[in-house]
Amino acid sequence: MQYEKSCGALVFRKYHGNTELLLIKHANGGHWSFPKGHVEPGETEEETATREVKEETGIDIIIDTSFREVVSYSPKKDTQKDVVYFLAFAKNYNFIPQEEEISEIKWVEISRVHTILSYDNDRQLVNKAKSVVKNFS
Repeated sequence: MQYEKSCGALVFRKYHGNTELLLIKHANGGHWSFPKGHVEPGETEEETATREVKEETGIDIIIDTSFREVVSYSPKKDTQKDVVYFLAFAKNYNFIPQEEEISEIKWVEISRVHTILSYDNDRQLVNKAKSVVKNFS
């Protein structure tokens, strides 16, 4: 059994009184999810999440380490993958998709993300994050 680990973030912003999440559409597979990527040697989980969000979207973030959720799944036979997600606040809002990996990026009002996300485990993450996000001004 192979083991893989990635880290990413549910990136949000407050915009005109609404809370919006950053969603990315993966070029490989065409599914909507959150920015994430593999941990590089010597990196902490937070460093990986910060780097991956920046590489995939061009957005700088501030991570809230009080929100740390792990999603486990099997992407292929004999492989177990854990993805550690943090909640993060966007420091800038203009995104630049990483062309090799990301086909589309958009900010979506948090009450609408369930209609766009491709996977149930991502929808569950948003449900867990909603109560935490309300505490940010």
